[in-house]
Amino acid sequence: MKILITGNMGYIGPSVVQRIRASYPNAIMIGFDMGYFASCLTNTEVFPECKVDLQYFSDVRHVRKDLLQDVDAIVHLAAISNDPMGNTFEDVTLDINYRASVELAKIAKDVGVKRFVYASSCSMYGFAEGGPRTETSPVNPLTAYAKSKVLTERDLEKIADKNFMVTSLRFSTACGMSERLRLDLVLNDFVACAVATKKITILSDGTPWRPLINTKDMARAIDWALKRAATDGGEFLAVNIGSNEWNYQVKDLAVAVAKVIPGIEVSINKDAPPDKRSYKVSFDLFQRLAPDYQPKVDLMTTIKELKDGLEAMGFKDGNFRNSEFMRLKVLTNLRSKGFVTEKLEWVNKFSGV
Repeated sequence: MKILITGNMGYIGPSVVQRIRASYPNAIMIGFDMGYFASCLTNTEVFPECKVDLQYFSDVRHVRKDLLQDVDAIVHLAAISNDPMGNTFEDVTLDINYRASVELAKIAKDVGVKRFVYASSCSMYGFAEGGPRTETSPVNPLTAYAKSKVLTERDLEKIADKNFMVTSLRFSTACGMSERLRLDLVLNDFVACAVATKKITILSDGTPWRPLINTKDMARAIDWALKRAATDGGEFLAVNIGSNEWNYQVKDLAVAVAKVIPGIEVSINKDAPPDKRSYKVSFDLFQRLAPDYQPKVDLMTTIKELKDGLEAMGFKDGNFRNSEFMRLKVLTNLRSKGFVTEKLEWVNKFSGV
C-alpha cells in the first residue's frame, strides 16, 4: 500500500505518521509539505520525517501527476490552518485550502487513487445556538478558514464515487503535545500560560463552547477513514470527529488546567466583545460508525502531557503569543525576510527551495 500525506510537517502530522506507520508497517508512506514549519521542532530526539519513506518539499497548489502514480490513498492535512492566518492571508487560504484541495482530489481520482481522507473542521458551524450540531445541521462559517472547509466539502462530494471514496473528517479543535507544537490553540495556550507565568488570561469572556480532540485521537480517526467500507457512510462521508464528553466552555478549560497545575490564577476578560465562534457538536454518528476508533485521551491526560512536554523543553516564555509557537508569526517572519511571496510561495533566491 502507498499512502501520501500532505501537510505532514505541521502540528498534527507527526501523530498521523506515527499512527499510520504502526497500522501499516509495510506501507510506503510519502510526505508532501511546503516546509513552512519544518524548523518548528519541539521536544523530539529525532526528525519526525524519518518515519516516512519519501519526503517531498513542494506546494500543494502545484502537484505533479507523476507523484501520485500508484498511490492508493491520500491523507490531506495541508492547509492554512487557523483563523488568524486565514484572516491575514484570506486569498491564499482559499487558494490552498479550497481550490488546491479540490484540484488535488481531481488529479488523484484521474490517476487511480482510491481513497481521499480530508481534514475538515467543526469550525464550519460557526455560531450555533440550541443543541449540538450534527452533520445535517446548517453550517455558518464565520472565517476564511471555515469557509474554505465548507467549499471544499461541497466540491469533494461531487467527485466521490465507487472508485474514489472520500471521507471528510470534521475535526474538533486540536490540542495536545506534538513534535511540532503549536500554542495558538485554546487548551495549549492555557497550559503554556500556566507553565510560563502561573497565570491564565482568557482573551474572551470565557463563555464560548468548543469541542476538543487530542492529536493522537485525530490520527486514530484518520486510521479508521483509511479502512472504512463504503457501507459505513457511503462513497462520500462528512462526519464530526470528537467525543460528546469533550464539549467545553472556554472558562471550564482554564479551570481544568488549574486543577492539574496548582497555584494558577485565572483571569477572564469580562469586558471582551462576544466571541461569535461558539458551538456544541454531536459525535453520535462517528460513535456509531467507528466504535473501535473512538477518542481515548481524556482532558486531564492531555493537560498533563502538555505540562510535562513544556517543562521538559524548559519552557518559560511568558511572551509566547508573540513567538514562533504561533503559526501566523512564522509565516509573517518568512514574509518579512523575503523568503516567501505575498502568495506564500517560496522565492527562488531562498537557498532552501
